[in-house]
Amino acid sequence: MGHMAATEPLALHMKGPNAFFEEERKGWHGYIEWEKYPEKKAEAAKILAAYDFPPPPEFQLVQIPPGRNPLVEGVRWKQYHAALGPTLRDLPDQSWDFVKKEKSADMLHVLDFPYNGEPPRARLVGNEITPNEDMFVRNHGGIPVIEEDEYFLDIGGLVNNEKKLTLKDLKSQDLFPRQTNVVTLQCSGTRRIEQIHEYPGDGDELINAPWGEGAIGTARWTGVSLKKVIKYCGGLKEGGKHLEFYGADTYFKKGNVMNYVVSVPWRKVKVNEVLLAWEMNGKPLPHMHGAPLRVVVFGYIGARSVKWVYRIKAISEPSSAPVQKKEYLYYNPQIGKHNATYSSGFSIQDMPVASAIMTPVDKDVIVHDGKISLRGWAYSGGGHWPERVEVSNDGGSVWYETPYERLTTKYYHAWRIWEIEVPVDAEGWLEFVVRCWDNALNTQPTFVRSTWNWDLHVTSSCHRIKIFSVNKTRLATAKRLAEMEKRNIPLLPLTRPLELDLEDDTDYVAEMARRGGRDPEE
Repeated sequence: MGHMAATEPLALHMKGPNAFFEEERKGWHGYIEWEKYPEKKAEAAKILAAYDFPPPPEFQLVQIPPGRNPLVEGVRWKQYHAALGPTLRDLPDQSWDFVKKEKSADMLHVLDFPYNGEPPRARLVGNEITPNEDMFVRNHGGIPVIEEDEYFLDIGGLVNNEKKLTLKDLKSQDLFPRQTNVVTLQCSGTRRIEQIHEYPGDGDELINAPWGEGAIGTARWTGVSLKKVIKYCGGLKEGGKHLEFYGADTYFKKGNVMNYVVSVPWRKVKVNEVLLAWEMNGKPLPHMHGAPLRVVVFGYIGARSVKWVYRIKAISEPSSAPVQKKEYLYYNPQIGKHNATYSSGFSIQDMPVASAIMTPVDKDVIVHDGKISLRGWAYSGGGHWPERVEVSNDGGSVWYETPYERLTTKYYHAWRIWEIEVPVDAEGWLEFVVRCWDNALNTQPTFVRSTWNWDLHVTSSCHRIKIFSVNKTRLATAKRLAEMEKRNIPLLPLTRPLELDLEDDTDYVAEMARRGGRDPEE
């Protein structure tokens, strides 16, 4: 299964009026300004209300067929864009064009549109710094295409001097010192599939897409500290405590349309942990990752690192925009569809300590000589860093520490890739578990149940995989494997019945005699 063109499924559901909303600025394709114009928002909401959109797809209670890629299509989101007219209608197809140009061909497409995708597991942990083409993508809408020469950033609100800065201004080292940092970005949906498999939750395909372990990546970002930009604007006025970021993509929630808007507190900005970045791993930002300028917030949930940022506003309280106020909330496990309120969840900011086994993968069959190699990532946000990674081969009773020389570089705001050989004598199904300890002695909850929440965010529990162990140092196993190789009988798939007798009659009689027979003598 591949990308479905945005216009293919529309005829079944679209019954509303024609619409047209102009692009706001020359050279800013796909950007419509909603936040300045309440009447335009109201008109768009009225148009959307006239359509019979399909319900969200069921991808939690019904298993997604193996091999499907994209896992979920996002039909509703394509139709929302089409309903608002030609300036947004073709963004799903244009978004897919950028996937083909900027991302690796073998990405796992978690959501067709808005595009969400993660790289193959083994390759993600093959590099301490994630190549641009393998960095996960978590988009909330289409991809605006903004010409660099036409770009400018508005700084306003509770600053002493409002400014309009071009990209050339921001890049000028006469105005601003340049800053480069190695920073991990992580989606709060990382490893969500584990919650879905055991305890399903809210089923919006955009907000709760079925991510695996690859919604995380690390890049070397270059730009200017937002603190320096605010200083250039004369600093904050009294009462300025938060910085609100506006993204040029169009977002939808519960029948309303808006730009993507979130905020971070000033305390995060003033320690130079919010970067306005135009470069990713020594190259200009890819379109999919926010070109020409994006926000990178160190150690926070990825949702605060706004792409295609066009306005920054100093405000007195956290943003009341829907993405900040109504999404990315962490609920108590007793909260659900029957009783959830926005105020009963707390806002996710710092990312907790987490880790994952990337190779082998769940249900792998491993033939080994008494040791099994595992590789994965470990991360802790909020300025913490992984100090120790431990792996268990028995479900979590006995833990083996990853040797320090098998951990990658230690950074204040980035992951560490780890690798370990674990001694394994037992055969059959074994449960391998990884956990990380950070520098503040934080570690991970033991089970998925401990981290379950209605919106299925932040699966920070110990990551578990089941491996079928075949230990060829055992004589009987070595003999069987040799016989299978001689007869050209594959071990995989494991569930296929063996095409030879398990034992000949002579061996059976001798062995049963040694075991005392099937029945007691008296």
